Amino acid sequence: MSSFIYFSANFNLSVKTLIVPVVSTANVSQLAADLLISTLSLDRVAIFDPQFCVPVAGARDDGLKGITVPLELYGKSGVDVVIVQQRSSVLKSRKEEFVSSLLEFIDSSNFETVLFLSGVDLSDRTDAQMFTTTFHIIPNKRHALRSPSLENITSLSIPVYTSPVLQRAEEGLEGSSAPIPFIPGGGLTRRILSALPETWSTPTASLLQFALEGDNRGDARLLAAVTLKVVGLDVSVNEWKQPKSWQVGLFGAPHDQSLYG
Repeated sequence: MSSFIYFSANFNLSVKTLIVPVVSTANVSQLAADLLISTLSLDRVAIFDPQFCVPVAGARDDGLKGITVPLELYGKSGVDVVIVQQRSSVLKSRKEEFVSSLLEFIDSSNFETVLFLSGVDLSDRTDAQMFTTTFHIIPNKRHALRSPSLENITSLSIPVYTSPVLQRAEEGLEGSSAPIPFIPGGGLTRRILSALPETWSTPTASLLQFALEGDNRGDARLLAAVTLKVVGLDVSVNEWKQPKSWQVGLFGAPHDQSLYG
């Protein structure tokens, strides 16, 4: 496992909740992770092996020395949440290896709960899904009895996600009677959840947000707010702290208004 994650200092992951944004529609999950990291003032505590992702490097949002890389882990002592931030897609040829390494890391780290965040293509939403934009999947219902976060999903009345696309009965989670529904625009979300073995012991769920490509800062705030409520940390809207990179890097520099007369 040491070949997959590299810590900058000793940091205990045991009994923490891990939040993993999956690259998906509108990048809403990564934007939500940005908000959570900034609002909770989390620090980068580790980086993951970047060989699985499209190469990317840039300045760090916190202004510290060093560079941003494709996969990073953020946390802080005294906060029971750690968050992965993924800044580029997994290479097509490395998907299986990435999923296997990620699940091995999770399984060996003794997390209390794991939440995968994902976007879903809004254009595929059914009439029955028009009343809310946030849904959930719990692959193994037995885990809901052992995790406060998964219990919160039920108490918050977050609907169960069902696929807007008809599926064959045999499609779904290998080694389990509970199928994982098709997720349009969901990236690797379904692949990850479908790869969980029957012996998987870490309580796991996915929060899914319907969205369209565009200015998705509002979608990100909603998904981040729901995520905080699920993990038991409630931050009011007035306390959201946007990362510095959103000010100039999210949509590029403002246009010169003189261009429009």
